Amino acid sequence: MKRFMDEDFLLHSDLAEDLYHEYAEKLPILDYHTHIPVRDIAENRVYHNLTEVLVDNPVARRLMRANGVKERFITGGEAPARERFQYFAEALAKAAGNPLYTWVHLLLKRVFDCHYVLNGETADDVWSFCEEKFADGTVTVRSLLEQGHVEAVFTADHPEDNLKWHRQLQEQGYPIKVLPVFHPDVALDLANPEWGNYMLYDLGQAAGVEISTMNDVREALGKRIAYFDSMGCRTADHAFPRIVYREAEEYELDDIVGRVINSKGAPPTQEEIEKYQTAVLRFLGKKYAERGWVMQLHYGILRDINSKMEAGLGSGAGCDCISASSNGEGLAKLLDLLSREEALPKIIVSSMNPTDQVVIGSVLGAFQTEDAGHLQLGPSWWINQTPLGIRAQVGYMASLGIIGTAVGFSTDARSAFFWPRHEYYRRILCDALTGLVEEGLYPSDKDALGMLIKNVCYDNIKKYFRI
Repeated sequence: MKRFMDEDFLLHSDLAEDLYHEYAEKLPILDYHTHIPVRDIAENRVYHNLTEVLVDNPVARRLMRANGVKERFITGGEAPARERFQYFAEALAKAAGNPLYTWVHLLLKRVFDCHYVLNGETADDVWSFCEEKFADGTVTVRSLLEQGHVEAVFTADHPEDNLKWHRQLQEQGYPIKVLPVFHPDVALDLANPEWGNYMLYDLGQAAGVEISTMNDVREALGKRIAYFDSMGCRTADHAFPRIVYREAEEYELDDIVGRVINSKGAPPTQEEIEKYQTAVLRFLGKKYAERGWVMQLHYGILRDINSKMEAGLGSGAGCDCISASSNGEGLAKLLDLLSREEALPKIIVSSMNPTDQVVIGSVLGAFQTEDAGHLQLGPSWWINQTPLGIRAQVGYMASLGIIGTAVGFSTDARSAFFWPRHEYYRRILCDALTGLVEEGLYPSDKDALGMLIKNVCYDNIKKYFRI
């Protein structure tokens, strides 16, 4: 029996331990999908207590709600931070098997050198121990990134953003690469009642384009892509409930854009939404290919499904969920179109639904290019960040593609405390590869395995995103 989260936790053989400690443990971190506010990095946000760190995020909120905690202790209000932390600790103690349990204790160990097991009885000890670390104001975003040996972190930015915080970091000569990510989801969300206003007054004004036709949409997005590229952007991210594909004539697209942007007539139909989104993705794919960008597609997610909670707390309250809809056909048709037009960018495809992994992997295998690892079965979140989910995904990447060309792991993190989760992934990866050796499916060649691990966790990512 292993001791709780000792230095070899998640590693089940001597070879796995050697691979992790000799090859994976000290590699710098490159995280290509986060939602860390770039302003926090530019202004070097100071953290003040463990509630900010552990409780104020969607995953913790879901855990506390599942334990019957009153909402005022979950989302704050007037409740004291220490009291909210107590409720979190009591809920966490019941969460055996939940990855949050491991992440919290790994964070406490690595960031604060705190080795308590967090529960209702120890909450006061943990709070007091870590309070000493917070007291001198040195628990900051930048100190955390440096402590975690983070070499590059990608942020999430809307097309209309002026990227002033990225510019400030560049002018300061900040040594860690903080790269913007182009997130055009709002421009694709034709069904949103605010879509017309966004296109006219946000995207349109930022691009200097008066939008009334489909070509105007293309021009505005193209100008913003050029601006992001000048600021170091190397990737774009797109989130969907499902990937759709429906071609349309240009006059149809002009009619859809013109009518919806001016709020004339009925809301767009599902067919119109699919025609518009297909046209935009077709255009974006070409633009990304021209500039060598990576196109990230992730789907199988439904946002803010609890309308009552969204009305009271706004978006991001912890009420997203996995979608059961899988559309390998839509993905295949989109890739086929871009391939036929010689405009297939590097693409990472992820689904929040783990049952989609086989579908995605098999589709991508049909469109690979002469550029090794051009299309990637990407890491996704929720169940796919558990040991079971990570092992399954590694298995799918290995069996449906080439694990040695994979681009490792990203966290989808919201704060600078994300980096211990890379350790979690690397340990599981080392152990999963060792399992192949134990089954006689790969030679017991530590150097070959070590090079593969280094590629997956670092070298491939650096090359793929041109960092």
